[in-house]
Amino acid sequence: MPRVVVDVVLKPEISDPQGQAVLGALGRLGHGGVTSVRQGKHFVLDVEGTPDAAQLREIAETLLANPVIEDVELHLDPTPGV
Repeated sequence: MPRVVVDVVLKPEISDPQGQAVLGALGRLGHGGVTSVRQGKHFVLDVEGTPDAAQLREIAETLLANPVIEDVELHLDPTPGV
């Protein structure tokens, strides 16, 4: 069964308070080499048959994300169930 991974992150121009909090914590813990953190959402969809990219994009942009403030990336997982 094909597996599709949908990653949703805030657009670069949108403030990310949670990412900023993680970045601050990393600095306090001595991990000063990290210069930016963006938090997001990760969805894994198991689909029957051949995934339909247009249908999956519609699902992602209408249900899983707010396209006004979030970007969506779709990835076909080549090793589902591993």
